[in-house]
Amino acid sequence: MNLRQTNPDAPCPVLATFFWRKGGKPQPSSRLFIRGPDQLAYWSVFRLTQPTAAVIERNLAAASRLSSNTPAGLSLPNGLDPSARLPFGFVHNHSRSCIGHGEAAFAAARQAFRKWAMFDLGWARIANPTAPIEPGQIIAMEAQTLGLWTLNLSRIMETIDTASTFGFLYATTPMHVEQSAERFVLEFDATTGEVHYLLEAISRPRHLLARLGLPISRHFQHQFARESHRRIRQEVLAQ
Repeated sequence: MNLRQTNPDAPCPVLATFFWRKGGKPQPSSRLFIRGPDQLAYWSVFRLTQPTAAVIERNLAAASRLSSNTPAGLSLPNGLDPSARLPFGFVHNHSRSCIGHGEAAFAAARQAFRKWAMFDLGWARIANPTAPIEPGQIIAMEAQTLGLWTLNLSRIMETIDTASTFGFLYATTPMHVEQSAERFVLEFDATTGEVHYLLEAISRPRHLLARLGLPISRHFQHQFARESHRRIRQEVLAQ
């Protein structure tokens, strides 16, 4: 099998090892491959090189035509429903921290959210940073871990913008290493003046490589949460 990659915009050639040949044409293994219209999206997540602007635009357009099939249970106002039974393999992660005090801190945190600063971690970023926080918007999160690049596409499902709360909930599309719903929320307590950042998710690995490396996947999820809290706190302190 020839695994040589000649197109720098092609998906990671490592994934070609999960194909077998029949009649001279590559065919997916029925045990390891997702069938149907989502199959190309599924295998385009991992890459050996950083996605180019053209790849990002192409994947954003492709993701806009895909559904977000994360199970219900996590809502933007209330988080995880205590009575919800998560499907097999899903885990619940929740973190909350105080990132500042006062209305100015809340305003600074809101502005940081609009710039997608909570994803700007050095090894991760939002690849379409001018995207507005509004329902239906596709978000492309780019990450580099263990020498591989991933481009993960999610859709914003709900938003909230009040005098005391700001944030959104998104659900992943098939063009994401995880199947998950996540909410990112800022809360301002007018009584104490405290501003909190809340990050909550229900997720399980979607991609085969993420499943095979489950402990590593969970490690990076926890690392993202820690660094995201730290990043927003830095943005608030810098104002």
